[in-house]
Amino acid sequence: MRRIVPVLMLSLAAAAHAAPPDSAYEDMDALLAEKGLMSRLGSQIQHARDSVSEQASSLVINAMAFLGVPYKYGGNSVDTGFDCSGFVRAVFEQSVGKILPRRSDEQAAATQEIDRSELKPGDLVFFNTMRRAFSHVGIYVGDGKFIHSPRSGSQVRVEDMRMAYWSTRFNGARRVPMADKSP
Repeated sequence: MRRIVPVLMLSLAAAAHAAPPDSAYEDMDALLAEKGLMSRLGSQIQHARDSVSEQASSLVINAMAFLGVPYKYGGNSVDTGFDCSGFVRAVFEQSVGKILPRRSDEQAAATQEIDRSELKPGDLVFFNTMRRAFSHVGIYVGDGKFIHSPRSGSQVRVEDMRMAYWSTRFNGARRVPMADKSP
């Protein structure tokens, strides 16, 4: 019970960060209205936005449920523990049914590159921690923070990307393409 309460609190906080503010869509809405498309496409666009926001919220909440799971090199389950890419792979598979490659460098190659300024909850963040590109991966949760399985002797946790260690090793951000599951 002691472990469930903090996870629930963090999950609720993460959900608050997962949905983009309405102002993020104002320019697009204005353009569509100007072209006369908003009246025809408005409800479909809002449905797509809601679907993406729900997927990101679900993904971040599911990732938070693994807080405290021990690191295990090559691990890919809550029973055995996780390494960084095993954690990311398990979260995406269990949350949205998306199966990612096993290794962090393969996950980087299989996803869409985005600028750090475009990061949204659910995006992947990569770091050079072993003198090679994309040697570590985590899931962005918002507010400059990410969740990951860091290293041997540690556990899945949330950290701030702005800390000197992570900031100097930041290697790029990627977005996992998601198919809209609705009709």
